[in-house]
Amino acid sequence: MVSLFHIEHGSPNGYIERFNRIYRTEVLDLYLFNNLGQARRMTEEWLTIYNTERPHEVLNNMTPIEFKTQKK
Repeated sequence: MVSLFHIEHGSPNGYIERFNRIYRTEVLDLYLFNNLGQARRMTEEWLTIYNTERPHEVLNNMTPIEFKTQKK
């Protein structure tokens, strides 16, 4: 069962709101899923790329791996 929870406008966690927007535009709006399993597989693939290969503004436009290995 899937439940929807809406984030209140002006909530203090803009990172979650931004992630939700990016996920919606880069995954949910691009594909027509045949079943929940397919949606989960596509989400897992996208999350792997998002968390390893994709540059993030909050990380000074570095990928998470680059940021993690950066000398302090």
